[in-house]
Amino acid sequence: MKLDFSGKIRRGYMAAFLLLLVSYVLSIAAVLQLNKQNQWVNHSREVINKLELLLSYLKDSEIGFRGLVMMKDEKFLLPYYTSQRRVDSMYKNLYTATSDNPIESERIQVLKPLLNKKFQLIALQIDSLRGSGLEIDDFGKQKAYESKQLMDSIRNTVGLMENREDELLKKRIANVSSSNRAVYTIIIITLIISVLLLLYSAITFTIENRGKRKARLEAEDYHTQLEKRIVELDSANKELVELRSQEKFASTGRIARVIAHEIRNPLTNINLSADQLVAEDVSKDEKKYLLDVITRNSKRINHLITDLLNATKFSELNYQRTDINDLLDETLQFAADRAQLNKITIEKKYAENIPPVQVDKERMKIAFLNIIVNAIESMDAATGLLLLETMVKNDSCIINISDNGKGMDKETLSKIFDPFFTSKNYGTGLGLTNTQNIILNHKGKIQVTSEPGKGTTFSIVLNI
Repeated sequence: MKLDFSGKIRRGYMAAFLLLLVSYVLSIAAVLQLNKQNQWVNHSREVINKLELLLSYLKDSEIGFRGLVMMKDEKFLLPYYTSQRRVDSMYKNLYTATSDNPIESERIQVLKPLLNKKFQLIALQIDSLRGSGLEIDDFGKQKAYESKQLMDSIRNTVGLMENREDELLKKRIANVSSSNRAVYTIIIITLIISVLLLLYSAITFTIENRGKRKARLEAEDYHTQLEKRIVELDSANKELVELRSQEKFASTGRIARVIAHEIRNPLTNINLSADQLVAEDVSKDEKKYLLDVITRNSKRINHLITDLLNATKFSELNYQRTDINDLLDETLQFAADRAQLNKITIEKKYAENIPPVQVDKERMKIAFLNIIVNAIESMDAATGLLLLETMVKNDSCIINISDNGKGMDKETLSKIFDPFFTSKNYGTGLGLTNTQNIILNHKGKIQVTSEPGKGTTFSIVLNI
């Protein structure tokens, strides 16, 4: 008995290696996730900063306008001119940065018309001041209130966006913390696996050493038991050979009795006719009749012997490439009258594109016809259903011929291929024997399933 001393050690190392590999992959995945979460944190902070800058630039425009009002000098409008360009640039950045967030994207779109209106209002106020000699009139005061309300709306919208980004920032910071914990956990687990791997190596080596000694003792015991089993098996084989001999003798005797029974009746007719021919008072017509009886019964005996030989011997086949569906249809034509007379319904389930099979067409027709005729005769008129089905499976062509007839019990099923066995009141009982011989001669297989009252199915398997 050959022992695989290092098998368990190899499996243990392989398992440890796989665990380490999984830990490594998880570590990479956790680090990548951590980087991704950090990027989202930076993204939220960046959006908040840009929102603050947007408000700051917008305030610069107001500061410029107030400088004009207070100092009566348009040089103070410089922050206003630069802020408008900066606000537009910052808005575009915010629009791109919030495109991944539907809520923020909707708010940034609301903010755009407010910003445009704000700058338009400041421009109107500046034009009004210029028209009034840089003095504030009633129109300027009215627009000042509108400008304040508009600025409050802008601050409110920006505030909502900042609150939203603050919420996202908190969640993303929490995700970063979770990713950090995951990385630390994986590192610790990897360290534990490495320590366990060292312990496993030492323990396994000790256990395998003991196991090897135990296996050697068990192998010696198995060897002893095996020798004993061989002796018992030899004795059982001898008994099996004897039983097979007895079974073969019984089968041969049964066939011999059937043949004797089938031949004895015509042979008796021949003997009686011969005895009458010897008598002197036989007329010419009687002689002719008796000779006809002798001839008829001789032919009967010869036909029985020929059928038996054909049913039990392998013969040379004339192989042809054949479409099995067409072959079944050709066979059905020979049984069409019988099926029509018994009002049998025929159903076909042929598979398409079945490769051609190499068969002796004429002999295979005989095999199929024997099965189909038996099926028709086993069914009740008007309610009988004959089903022919073909398919391809595992490089083999399978033909199923099924009926809903009376079926067969187990005892009948075990004898249906025996020569001269028949459950009919007529026939020689060689049809299915001949069918089996033809299928086996084609190196095929034939199987039968049947239940009383539920019908019978013949399954034929042919090589493609």
